[in-house]
Amino acid sequence: MGMRPVKIVVIGLGLMGRRHVEIAAASAVCELVGACDVNPRMREIAERYGAPFFQNAGRMLDLMQPDGAIVATESAQHLAVFEECALRGVHALIEKPVADTIDAALQIAEVSDRTGTQVLVGHHRRHNPLIAETRAIVEGGQIGDLRAVSVMWALMKPREYFDTAWRTLRPDGGPVLINLVHELDILRYVCGEIDQVFAQCRSDARGFEVEDSASVSLTFHGGAVGTLLACDAAAAPWSYEATTKENPLYFHAPESCYYFMGASGSLAFPRMELWRYPDPRQVGWQYPIEKTVRRVQATDSLVNQLDHFCQVARGAVLPLVDARDGARSLAAALAVLQSSAANAPQRPSIDTADA
Repeated sequence: MGMRPVKIVVIGLGLMGRRHVEIAAASAVCELVGACDVNPRMREIAERYGAPFFQNAGRMLDLMQPDGAIVATESAQHLAVFEECALRGVHALIEKPVADTIDAALQIAEVSDRTGTQVLVGHHRRHNPLIAETRAIVEGGQIGDLRAVSVMWALMKPREYFDTAWRTLRPDGGPVLINLVHELDILRYVCGEIDQVFAQCRSDARGFEVEDSASVSLTFHGGAVGTLLACDAAAAPWSYEATTKENPLYFHAPESCYYFMGASGSLAFPRMELWRYPDPRQVGWQYPIEKTVRRVQATDSLVNQLDHFCQVARGAVLPLVDARDGARSLAAALAVLQSSAANAPQRPSIDTADA
């Protein structure tokens, strides 16, 4: 491909698909050559950004011959859409979760392996410099052996959010699969693989089929324990989206929402407050503990993700989050729902030899 712009199409023009269209149209490293949705009313989105509009993904792929496709359809359609891409050698950025079932996720991985068509799963938070620095701090031992982690995800989703019916129904709706799959992915990325979850979910706030609140206890392969407390029906500011300023639609709250606790220090994210004893010989609750702040230059995670995907499409790098990695985060989210339904601990697994 040389250094010509990478030709990109977007399949699925819902909330995330529209954002991908906007970013791709403004990018200097790619060219938006098409946008597709089965709904003809989405033509206006494509035309707004100067992209040809299609209602059939296969026809768009044949006519536009893109280098990469961003798949932002409902997760149950991800496998079929990726097969259309792989048939034509078109690399894919597949929105999270990678699929609706573990079997479908592993089929995506197998098609990718067989055809040499790369898959990048859209866990875009991994492309945030704040997350990269957090992982470096924890993995690099700057807080010692990780003992515990606590995550808060609490906010009020507006009423109109639920005008889109699938968000209130199984299998795709509810904050566990829409939102908390991101939190679980970041916990895996920073803290290591999750061994077990024990969850309780409730749907009392709105009475929908899907949950609105969840309490999750986790254990990690490295020995740490964790908690994840979530509610999308609470008047609260403690969510990744609100605290990181990553999504401009959210009111910004200058708070932290993740807390990583180690044997020799702790980190509050995203304020990047690092707490440690100044004198390693004086450790204990009777001694002062000091705070320093790690400065990180903020950049747009979705833009970073698209830049990375273009490098993947060029063959310059491997995906930061491939299909099997995405399947493991999906497995963690499904384990939360399974644990709540069974009122028993569950072990996330993708049931494959390299798990």
